Amino acid sequence: MKFPFYIAQRYLVSKKSHHIINIISGISIAGITIGTMALVIVLSVFNGFEKLVISLFNAFNPDIVVTVKEGKTFSSTIVSTDKIRKIPGVLYLTEVIEENALVKYKDKQYIVTLKGVGEDYARMSGLDTMMSEGKFKLQEQEKNFAVLGYGIAYYIGANLEDYLNPVSIYVPQRTGNFSGAFESAFRNDVIFPSGFFSVQQDFDTKYVILPIRFVKKLLDYNDEITGMEISLSKEADYIKIQQHLQDLFGSKFSVKNRFQQQEFLYKIMKSEKWAIFLILSFILLIATFNVIGSLSILILDKRQDIALLQCLGANQGTVKNIFLTIGLIITFFGAISGLVAGSLVCWLQQIFGFVKLGAVGSTFVVDAYPVHMQPMDFIFIFLTVILIGIFATWYPVYNIRKIDTHGFYRRF
Repeated sequence: MKFPFYIAQRYLVSKKSHHIINIISGISIAGITIGTMALVIVLSVFNGFEKLVISLFNAFNPDIVVTVKEGKTFSSTIVSTDKIRKIPGVLYLTEVIEENALVKYKDKQYIVTLKGVGEDYARMSGLDTMMSEGKFKLQEQEKNFAVLGYGIAYYIGANLEDYLNPVSIYVPQRTGNFSGAFESAFRNDVIFPSGFFSVQQDFDTKYVILPIRFVKKLLDYNDEITGMEISLSKEADYIKIQQHLQDLFGSKFSVKNRFQQQEFLYKIMKSEKWAIFLILSFILLIATFNVIGSLSILILDKRQDIALLQCLGANQGTVKNIFLTIGLIITFFGAISGLVAGSLVCWLQQIFGFVKLGAVGSTFVVDAYPVHMQPMDFIFIFLTVILIGIFATWYPVYNIRKIDTHGFYRRF
């Protein structure tokens, strides 16, 4: 065992001449423990919300979406769908048409985005598992059905059991001719809803999912589409397939992965997470002032020991290393205790969900705060706490040279 470490651990566990030193040392460890625990819990909760939001968006957003950079529509024959399906890793593919429209049910109306999709859409999106009412059914032989976002269904008061009043859909005429009559400015058709989905408010209040054949007829399209959505297998090389698709479609098209489709949202979530991390780190820095006070008082208390060590041949560097080691032991013990306590609280929240979101019976997608622990966060937190501890320890240790020990020398 190295000499500075041996002396440091003796000083920590031995009885001090002033009881206040023990109290301050305990407060120092407690402050670092609580600060570290807070960092673990807050970052884990942010990870939980991020994972939850991503899972909700993934139920609606495809692995890869292809759109045209300029304009609105493009021909579905530009790249053969069979050629895309043959790419290793591609599971499902669906052509998509999106268009703004007005939906009307009885005397209520609402502006929505129509999303016409192919038969593979239910399998590739997982939207059929997020139905709040009814079921995900878009077509049955020659019959067409609509799946409405729950927010849209709420605003217009749609009823799945109303077989007399269908939902009317109005879209602008492609020719743009307007003679003054409402009917001449819009094309319209009617359809019955088969169910309501509930994913996330942005989607629930915006989209109506329809069979692409219905939307093509409504919009008077032939082979025009507004996008192509592709689902990949878990083992697929996402980057390689994305680049392959970009090469197939060319520079006039945009090929985006899941992150790029919601890039702004993900960046905001990351920024919020690390902003909170910096705030809590600053609070932890303030908490480590107790370490400065504890070491300063301990150094004053051990002036006689310092003089004795110097008489026995210990240089100033050795003395500094002793008290630097004491500060690092306090920091290390507080960091480990905080990581253990934080992970224990997070584990209990994952299992039992003690801290609830809102009142009992609320309609949020989860009942309790979601928690997800990531190993890299623990490593980053530990290193941050250690660096803050080194900073807090360095100041009193550096000023050991200013302490007058000459009075103690004369005793030996």
